[in-house]
Amino acid sequence: MSRLARVRALAGITGAQLWHDRTRTVLAVLGVAMAVLASVLLVSVGAGVVETGQQKFDQSGRDLWVTGGPVQLRPGSVGGFQNSLVGAHDLADSIENHEAVSTAVPMTFQTVYASANTSEFRTVVAVGAPARGPSVTITEGRPFQYRDVHYGDGNYSGPMTYEAVLNERAADLLGVSVNDTVHVGGTLAAARQHEFRVVGISPTYSRFVGAPTATLHLSELQELVGTTASDRATFISVRLTDGASVTAVERDLATRYPEYTVRTNRDQLEATLQDQAVVLVSGASLVALAVLAGVLLLLNLQLSFVTRHRERFGAVKATGVSGTSLLVLVGCNAVCIGLLGGVVGVALAVPSLWGVNYVAEAVTGFQGLVTVSPAILLGGLGLAVAVSCLGGIVAGVYLARMRVLPALRSE
Repeated sequence: MSRLARVRALAGITGAQLWHDRTRTVLAVLGVAMAVLASVLLVSVGAGVVETGQQKFDQSGRDLWVTGGPVQLRPGSVGGFQNSLVGAHDLADSIENHEAVSTAVPMTFQTVYASANTSEFRTVVAVGAPARGPSVTITEGRPFQYRDVHYGDGNYSGPMTYEAVLNERAADLLGVSVNDTVHVGGTLAAARQHEFRVVGISPTYSRFVGAPTATLHLSELQELVGTTASDRATFISVRLTDGASVTAVERDLATRYPEYTVRTNRDQLEATLQDQAVVLVSGASLVALAVLAGVLLLLNLQLSFVTRHRERFGAVKATGVSGTSLLVLVGCNAVCIGLLGGVVGVALAVPSLWGVNYVAEAVTGFQGLVTVSPAILLGGLGLAVAVSCLGGIVAGVYLARMRVLPALRSE
């Protein structure tokens, strides 16, 4: 028999076996498909988070980020956050004096109460930042008309502008639009006393948090949450002059201000991801468990297949069929199951990603957070083949070591 005819015969036998043991085949295919689906989904989530984070930092129009340490949660306190950067305005002015720095802007994030009618208050994220300039996108209304005049000469003695820029989610949550007024404050009492006019709608700063966001002048937000004495901020964003070396300026600022942390966009993203190490490890563990479950299920089914048909294998071997052919037969069986499982898993991944994106947008506010690429899908298909090959190899070794002829005589 020629080699081609032998391969065709073994392929035909494999197809007949898969069709004959349909229940086993379906279980094996589903096991591999679930391993592929879980892996593709979780890897796509990880890739999407990294890609989205990088896009948000790039869209910010900033080159460096200066922080004073991790932001600490303070449940029950005004604002809810303990921002670690103290003396933010003075530090920003000092950094801005660097010859390679174009602008240095202190920014802070706090949680505040907001309401359009002083009775139904909602919690939103307040951003203390300048909602004006080329880096701010305004979709409705206008940006801030004035700079942060309340800070004045550093003593918070200037008039408050009482201007606010909301993102769409905050406007919908509060039921307001441009030129309406909202009450905002770090406490309910403070919110009832401070009424801001919504001058514009912007997605700019909500890109950092993915939540209903109200942007106020930094000093005015500090006034609302009681941090004017320490002049606290979350970080200082730095934009460099054209042609300036980001790496060189980063090193220089880190040397000048050793008590602060200076990061590039990429470094800041990596630091953010490191803060979520527990979540990342949990996701990696789920991928590993899904793959392990698929391997064990396929391995169990393959070994049970060999054990159940040991008499047939013995009979076939007794007719002169080589052990190599039997190993190829078992391997083809496993590879076919792997390919079928891989195709099913990849086919289920695309609609499943739509569902994951819907949930992710509802929870985080970021659209298109989960992305899938052909490389990830091909990786899932390759994983299916690898899992099936492993199962086939183990089952083949078990078959090679099994004494099938004595078992045949005992029958």
